[in-house]
Amino acid sequence: QVQPVESGGGLVQAGGSLRLSCAASGRSSRRYATGWFRQAPGKEREFLASITWNGNNPYYADFVKGRFTISRDGARNTVYLQISYLKPEDTGVYYCAEAQYLTGSVYLARVYDYWGQGTQVTVSS
Repeated sequence: QVQPVESGGGLVQAGGSLRLSCAASGRSSRRYATGWFRQAPGKEREFLASITWNGNNPYYADFVKGRFTISRDGARNTVYLQISYLKPEDTGVYYCAEAQYLTGSVYLARVYDYWGQGTQVTVSS
């Protein structure tokens, strides 16, 4: 079982940047993709980005393209989400999740098997 653990959140001024990390602990015989989602207050959880472990292919929600960059470090078993030009509407809890197999689109939350506890990102104006 893989347990994702997020870190790197915090309070940031608008226009600033953050790098979130998702470290996977535990053992798994297979990892297909790691994704990032966020949930803003009063809103549903939404997909941000995902990256595959076989092929290192990134996928982004349209609204984050140009500001968010997902990357991975296989040696550290860690996936990063770099966020630039932060806006107050980026405030929310950011979650990473692991998908062991391709059971559907990586844009869908139901594809992911294991979820982290989340890290809070607050952007002040």
